[in-house]
Amino acid sequence: MNTTQSLEQMQDLKLNGMAASYRCQLELPVNQQLEGHELLAHLLQAEQLHRANERMESLLKAARFRFNVTAQQIDCSPERNLTKASWSSLLEGNYIRSGENILITGATGCGKSVTACALGHQACIMGIKTRYFNMNRLIETILMAKTEGSYVKLLNQLEKVPLIILDDFGLQHINKNIKLALLQIMEDRYEKKSLIITSQLPVSAWHDYLDEPTLADAILDRLTARSHRIELKGESRRKKK
Repeated sequence: MNTTQSLEQMQDLKLNGMAASYRCQLELPVNQQLEGHELLAHLLQAEQLHRANERMESLLKAARFRFNVTAQQIDCSPERNLTKASWSSLLEGNYIRSGENILITGATGCGKSVTACALGHQACIMGIKTRYFNMNRLIETILMAKTEGSYVKLLNQLEKVPLIILDDFGLQHINKNIKLALLQIMEDRYEKKSLIITSQLPVSAWHDYLDEPTLADAILDRLTARSHRIELKGESRRKKK
């Protein structure tokens, strides 16, 4: 089998990373080309890296983040009430493995959504499936699923996602049906999967916002029992821009 046939076979088998690496090898002078076990190891490593990058890109696309921001772009400072040590700890992803939540609060424009998306981006880099929802979009998704008779299917899909981001919690009134749906989502995920929630309201005001004591107790018990809290400070970053 000649080199052209080998390349074609790699492409037929969808070994695209391996094919690209092999093509690069063939472009080198003969005395610089790898041989035998070294070549095989090099091609396998290239294929593994290619697949990891493809998975990461797929996860990032499926997550539908509001902001395309990396963890390294987040400003950590005492003024923001976010230290480099605490941020680095969260980036390790242990909270996801432990089924813990992150509650991010602060005034409008202080960077809550960007911070949440950066955590989600880091999760995707680590190969962890993530899904972003603005609260308005989540409500629309729940209502549409109820109308189409696919509500249980939606709950089952959400239950399988290791990390879900709920952005702008507390901005609009939600009726009892939505509160019950939120309770079910949180019940399904409790101690198993993680949530990141951003809100302009401090956590202490969430009970009053939910406005139904029994449901509020149940929802907040599941949200806050195993959670990390980030209370961002500082002026609106939109004004600075």
